[in-house]
Amino acid sequence: MKPCIRGGVTVPSTEQNAPAAILARALYDGIGDSALPDRIIRFEAGTITEVRPATAQDARGAALPEFDVVTPGFVDLQINGAADTQFNFDPTPEAVARIAAGARQGGTAAILPTFITAHGTDYLRALEAVRAAQERGIPGILGAHLEGPFLSPERPGIHDPSAIRPMDAQDLDRLTAAQVGRLLLTVSPETLPEGALARLTAAGVRVFAGHTAASADQIARAEAEGLVGVTHLFNAMSQMTGREPGVVGATLASRGLHAGIIADGHHVDWRNIAIAARLMPDRLCLVTDAMLTLAGTTTTFELHGERITRSGDRLTNATGRLAGAHVSMIDCIRNMLDHAGLGPAAVLKMAAANPARALGLGDRIGSVQSGHRATLTCLSQAFEVTGVMIDGDMQDGTAA
Repeated sequence: MKPCIRGGVTVPSTEQNAPAAILARALYDGIGDSALPDRIIRFEAGTITEVRPATAQDARGAALPEFDVVTPGFVDLQINGAADTQFNFDPTPEAVARIAAGARQGGTAAILPTFITAHGTDYLRALEAVRAAQERGIPGILGAHLEGPFLSPERPGIHDPSAIRPMDAQDLDRLTAAQVGRLLLTVSPETLPEGALARLTAAGVRVFAGHTAASADQIARAEAEGLVGVTHLFNAMSQMTGREPGVVGATLASRGLHAGIIADGHHVDWRNIAIAARLMPDRLCLVTDAMLTLAGTTTTFELHGERITRSGDRLTNATGRLAGAHVSMIDCIRNMLDHAGLGPAAVLKMAAANPARALGLGDRIGSVQSGHRATLTCLSQAFEVTGVMIDGDMQDGTAA
């Protein structure tokens, strides 16, 4: 199977042009507010060609693969690792493939492998690994997420403070020339050089604010220059107070900013998650922020010289500081259903349609409709993952 370029993103092409189809007993299409019963989804050459109600004639015809629940393929904007592989430790196309495969166990079809703050220009190795992975046709790689090193030293979180630094002219040249499909760049906008954000945006980089001490006014100015979202809402950012909304308040009040949120029960109080979900139902994006422990056997590892330990589904350093997450996308979805007061259609949009729009890819992925890529997540009635399809191909190890 040879890779091809579709919409600026490398995807596998298929040697077969024969159409195929599946039957969804309940389809959450990423558009409506409820499930559509008994839908036939047909696709050809990796693209959805038809979505229609099933008929009696379909029942008399050849048997179709059948799934209890079908949704647009989940999209994870922030995943640091999985399957005993951490992208920072091993920025190679092989590592990207392992992380993507680990993410699929939680229903995620498309990822941005996330490379966090590292010294100097180490981020270039990550960009090259993603580019190579796309050229090889590794499925589900939409681009790359660089979380740092251009962050606020006031809000490092678990990132290495010694590697946080300002963006310079050479960085700007390299980032605007990156060829990785979609590049999501997390920065502290208040530390960027004058004009940098506008230039990044003009080059197609999707800029998020994160690990930032910015004021609400600084976020508003950044949004006017092209800022499109914030990384892990509530975490490592200025908070909302009575007279200073901070990054959190600016995001909740915005009409356009998207926000990733980690719905694991550790990073954000469920009441805050419920508030965000009510205020920004079309802008909130579930992210895992997963580390190498997800879908792996690792329980302890070193990060920036610190020992990180997994206890249950919580990852912390010796002082109890959170160090990424141990949660899958389907876990996040079930958590939202249990704690955020939302129905399935709204929550599933936060795992697919909203992140697709945050990347500017809402016309290709994130909903199940004719002309969109045949990238789907299939679930049981109990919301357990039974299959992940990427560009018309059901991925090994995910089918029921």
